[in-house]
Amino acid sequence: MADQNYHKNDQKYDLKHPSIAAIIVPFPMQGHLNESLHLSILIASYGIPVHFIGSIAHNRQAKLRLHGWDPKDTSKMHFHNLQLPPFTLNNPPKLNAYTKFPGHLQPLFDAALQLRKPVFQLLQELSAKYRRIIIIHDTMMASVVQDVKLIPNAESYALHTVSAFTIFFHIWESIAKKPFQLDIDIPNHKVPSSEGCFTPEFEDFVAKQYKVLNFESGRLYNTCRQIEGRYMDLLAKLPKNANKKHFAIGPLHPVEIKGRYSNSRHRCLEWLDKQETNSVIYVSFGTSISMTEKQISELAVGLERSRQKFLWVVRSADGVDIAAEDDVRRPRLPKGYEDRVKDRGMVVKDWAPQPEVLAHPSTGGFMSHCGWNSCIESISMGVPIAAWPMHSDQPKNNILITEVLKIGLLVRDWEQRAKRVTSTSVENAVTRLMTSKEGDEMRKRATKLGGAVRGSVADGGSSRLEMDSFIAHISR
Repeated sequence: MADQNYHKNDQKYDLKHPSIAAIIVPFPMQGHLNESLHLSILIASYGIPVHFIGSIAHNRQAKLRLHGWDPKDTSKMHFHNLQLPPFTLNNPPKLNAYTKFPGHLQPLFDAALQLRKPVFQLLQELSAKYRRIIIIHDTMMASVVQDVKLIPNAESYALHTVSAFTIFFHIWESIAKKPFQLDIDIPNHKVPSSEGCFTPEFEDFVAKQYKVLNFESGRLYNTCRQIEGRYMDLLAKLPKNANKKHFAIGPLHPVEIKGRYSNSRHRCLEWLDKQETNSVIYVSFGTSISMTEKQISELAVGLERSRQKFLWVVRSADGVDIAAEDDVRRPRLPKGYEDRVKDRGMVVKDWAPQPEVLAHPSTGGFMSHCGWNSCIESISMGVPIAAWPMHSDQPKNNILITEVLKIGLLVRDWEQRAKRVTSTSVENAVTRLMTSKEGDEMRKRATKLGGAVRGSVADGGSSRLEMDSFIAHISR
């Protein structure tokens, strides 16, 4: 694997005085925090001061769950802890068969928008210390940083934390009069609409952000042209993107992580050490998914009946405080289950080091909700996906994985999302991915694509060159 290291020599990017600084404004949800912190470390590697703005809890959360980097990397950054206004969470998560979006966190998202005034005050203070400040904000925090246009020596860039494929089709479906004809390799009707992907409250939240999202100088994407070159080109062609600079700089996570900076290894990695190459399917549904007890039971039975080795992370959606240990985050498994499967399965009930798991040679498949972080981590490690989309961008990402890249298969069709996934469906999906000729072909394609993606962040790779271009542009 190529080692991801964007650090440039001091002679090329000589910052004899702090002439510029990058200010990162993330959205307070794990997948978004994760990408923002990865990007912050990459920018800091160029010798540019980085200021990371968030609440105390979410800054701590981002650092606690960081994997693959030297812990010293975050010590070089400036973390600004802002106080969120008081709010009440809807806890525990309310499970809805039709829309599984984590609506219980909506009060947190709404509270985050109240940071507009303190963020602007901080930006004004920092603008007095530097020749230019570069604000890089999650697209979901656009309204919070919109006053940046009032600061003469500031410019801003939006960070898109989802795939270019998803962004393009999200915009495309909202355009009444299409500006050009699509020349793509999948039927347009196969790309699911956003119906059922979000709660009405979050749809309104997103609409408010996109309404003000035109003050930025450019946009950053956690993807690379080896994965989504065609969709990056289509995004650039959209009229609303005229005169915007687009930088495909992903994957933002380290692609060479085995054994890096680890004082102690998670017990699941030690278990993987004892398994054969490509023999284990990793099962994890991210930090925003909760399942009913009946659905967990069906999944458990399906994995058991598949007779395949598996590593299963069993947890529910995050609350606002990830340090809180309660039954909401610890779903119950069928009685005696762990004893029955101990010879070929391992259950993890805490936080698992996902990039390390996917990079492990014993991991041969990934049953995933298809959140973009999980997708691009799996792609970069060359692991095919059994796709089980739940909400948000996941249904569109699923089409990218299964229909465009052809490195995955469906566990459950999105159109059947209101129905419980049976143990038989789980068993069939696992067996197909891990033991069939079809699964082997997907693994070969995933391995080849993974190599190309890792090459994109190596010297001379497309993402490395675009990152260099971005740094050169903001340092001009």
